[in-house]
Amino acid sequence: MSSPAYAAGSSTAGSGAGKPAAKAPTLVDGLSDVVDASVPAATAARSNLAGHKDRYHIPSSDRDLVTDSVTSDPDGAETVRLDQKYHGVPVLGAQYVVRMTHKNGKRTVTGTSGAYFTSLDVDTGKATLPVATAVDDAVRNVRDGLARGGYVPSHAKNGDTLSGTDRGLTILPTDNGVLARHVTVSGSDPMTGAPVLQEVYVDAATGMALFESGGLATLAAPGQTPGAHPGGTAAKPATTGRSGSVAPSGSASVSSPDPGSAGFTGSGTLLNGSTVPLYLTKDASTGAYLLRDTAHMADTKQHNVIQTWDATSVSYQDASGVWPDGVVPYSSPTPQLSPDLTSVGAVDAHWAAGQVYDFYRDTFHRNSLDGQGMTINSLVGVTDYGNSFVNAFWDGTKMVYGTGDSEYRSLASDLDVVGHEMTHGVVQNTANLVYAGQSGAMNEALADYFGNAIDITVNHTPMTDPNAGLIGGDLCRTLAPKDCAFRDLNDGATMKKLVGMPLGSSYDNGGVHLNSTIFSGALWDIRESLGGKSADQIVYRALTSYITPLDGFDEGRDAVIAAAKSLGVRGSRLAAVKGAFAAHGIVPGWEKGLGVDSKVLLGRLGTLPQFVGTGNAPSTGGGWWTVPKSSADSTAPYSVWVGRVDGKVKPRQVSPNDGRTHMSAVTDGKRVVWVAVDTPSPDDPYSHTYDILSAPVSGGAPTTLYSTATEVTGLSVEGDTVAWSRRNAQTGLQQVLYLKAGGATPQVVPLGRDYNEALMPALKDGRIAYVHQGLFDGQYGAVVEVYDIASGTTTDLGAPSSPEWISTPVATSTGVYWLIDTDYTDDDFTTLRRADFDGSHVTDLIPEKGPNPVRAYGLAATDTEVTLTVYPSFSQVFDNYNDTLAKLYQFTPQGAPLGRVSCSVGQQSNAAADTGSRVLWMDTTTTDTDLVTRDRPAGTCA
Repeated sequence: MSSPAYAAGSSTAGSGAGKPAAKAPTLVDGLSDVVDASVPAATAARSNLAGHKDRYHIPSSDRDLVTDSVTSDPDGAETVRLDQKYHGVPVLGAQYVVRMTHKNGKRTVTGTSGAYFTSLDVDTGKATLPVATAVDDAVRNVRDGLARGGYVPSHAKNGDTLSGTDRGLTILPTDNGVLARHVTVSGSDPMTGAPVLQEVYVDAATGMALFESGGLATLAAPGQTPGAHPGGTAAKPATTGRSGSVAPSGSASVSSPDPGSAGFTGSGTLLNGSTVPLYLTKDASTGAYLLRDTAHMADTKQHNVIQTWDATSVSYQDASGVWPDGVVPYSSPTPQLSPDLTSVGAVDAHWAAGQVYDFYRDTFHRNSLDGQGMTINSLVGVTDYGNSFVNAFWDGTKMVYGTGDSEYRSLASDLDVVGHEMTHGVVQNTANLVYAGQSGAMNEALADYFGNAIDITVNHTPMTDPNAGLIGGDLCRTLAPKDCAFRDLNDGATMKKLVGMPLGSSYDNGGVHLNSTIFSGALWDIRESLGGKSADQIVYRALTSYITPLDGFDEGRDAVIAAAKSLGVRGSRLAAVKGAFAAHGIVPGWEKGLGVDSKVLLGRLGTLPQFVGTGNAPSTGGGWWTVPKSSADSTAPYSVWVGRVDGKVKPRQVSPNDGRTHMSAVTDGKRVVWVAVDTPSPDDPYSHTYDILSAPVSGGAPTTLYSTATEVTGLSVEGDTVAWSRRNAQTGLQQVLYLKAGGATPQVVPLGRDYNEALMPALKDGRIAYVHQGLFDGQYGAVVEVYDIASGTTTDLGAPSSPEWISTPVATSTGVYWLIDTDYTDDDFTTLRRADFDGSHVTDLIPEKGPNPVRAYGLAATDTEVTLTVYPSFSQVFDNYNDTLAKLYQFTPQGAPLGRVSCSVGQQSNAAADTGSRVLWMDTTTTDTDLVTRDRPAGTCA
């Protein structure tokens, strides 16, 4: 979701700028409004908002704002975070912050900031999908995104570990708002085994996925984990020191030793060789010394603990978002911990958690990660099903640290990594930045900043040290720190290097790690200029008192500058703060410096998901294009747009604004055909209506060609014929249907086999190419076939086989192309196959077992060029993050390479072939999704 573009720009009280903005201002500073000092802070904050409706435009602060948190600092500063609700339904990311001072019996409001959405108009009582159906839709969205689109035949489907949990209704704040259901999807990526924890928001009425963010704050991005070797051996776990005290199954609460257990100060050796004191607990029943620290929080009201758990028997997939079975506290027979506990990382984790707690308590007077004395749990030594795991993450309640491998020590053995993960807990309990796109990158940036600040403060490392800005630089056994580190806050990243990642767990949730050093680099520059004491206070004040969940880099910059001013930073020091952001390109108009080499036909499509093969893909024909479009933040109902490929006609919307979701648009240059998905009937919330609509590209009202209650997919149009696939309500099998102009009843493409199915049709010259799957002579398989509408004859394009994956066929005037994967174990390579319409010359143009295989999962073709959407290897680690994204490559009809279509950064997918070498595609270079084109391929890219 984009940063909120709905609130007014920054405002300063007393500026004499004229009438207040029509929407709630995102930042107001310089106030001195006296409010009641005798009431709770949240009550005082609401009363101020209510008393200044002309300033804030919040109609009822008592009704629409609920208290999220109240914090008080020793200097008298108070921060009240208020979450917006609409008719009792929470609004995603909508939070307004009121800052006050409370001293000497007086309380004054000094400023406000955040996002309050004033234009919402949502029917929160309308009929919605059953919860189970919406949950299934959310899970399917994540599963399809992880599989990169395409079709997996029934025989190839593997066990599915993904499941969804309903979190209730939510308003997505775009325009007038959209009622959505929030679903947490968890499990493992079926292709890579990586843990999945995604927050998905689907249209409450249709189940269409509208927005997705990450729920697992990992140290490294997917595919970017240094030293991760899936087939390697995990670092040797401790063979002793497992206490019998186990946490309750399914609970994140810690266990308690027997009554009479006492705190002790022991010692242990860190992996770097240093001996450090450790707070332990002696279990009265066993005499063992548990890595359970009661001393740090002994003087707090909560009396909670810092505890380190033995998770060497647990795979990280089973520790994501849940408390795993079988973990026990690390323990030792003596207060001097053994080398086994050092080698597994338990000593480092336990010591480091105490150091991070001390930093936040001593520097900011913060009581644990949530500010309320929460227990701090660390799971140390998790594996990847017994293999090495070189990553760490915060899952919302606890830290989880991987084993390391032959090169990387335990992930808990570098203080900045521990500080990073624990800071995610602080962020979650303050600004709660949404883990997607720029807000997610700021989440990572703040974790990196404080992780490093803690490390160099505790270890007395000067900021001038060349390794001071490294995250994880001390993890390696043999590599130099710079070669070992996951990130470098001094890497010089600027907005010109922004990586345009789509949303979704496969794509780093929109670049939350890959783009983080742009913002963290600016923060680190501030620390270098102002010194740690001042800079840490500024960044912490920005985090806790200014930044709100949907903020992006621009709002983050404004928050840091405002926080600096509130702390008395002026003159050259304030100029240094502003200059740090300018040096990293975080300035207005940064999008213009990205070096795009394509022409934008329609910007900010806002359609999700963005993988190959969705109903959001563009189509082109006869010099015209069509594509579904949402709002920039992906939350408005989809509409269908058309335009000219040459850009000579202004794009326009052809679908009506009737509350339906309009998608799967295709065109032949004369008309546009698409599917409109209706909302469920109030009397039957399980029902949907799928209407196939048609409208001339040159203008005119749409007409309804066909209506059904079963899902329509694979739409294709040519002249007076429209083809599609749908599931037969009686048999549950997919069928291909076609309808000619003037016809009222669609015809079914015959298969000649009662229990087989057909899907993914493509029309060309009066023929329909499609995929036929099912039983062939007793063997399960699939084959591409061509049905001639005029003669009623069917031609097989080769013999049935048993593929793992197969694409929609693409027909040109000379034949049919399709992609097929026959072996999942070959690093995801696919085969480009072609055949003549009569079934002759079936040829593997680019075989997956050949000398130059490709990982192609998207296909478009003309008579002279074939365009493939090529993905990188799942298993390869790339130095350039741009290389992790799908790119478009062109080939001759014989499979000879012609080079890249575009050299722009960002993902390139869902290509649609126009004529010759010209294609259109969906491009994420600007971090939005744009429909773009090039007249000819770029060829070789530097």
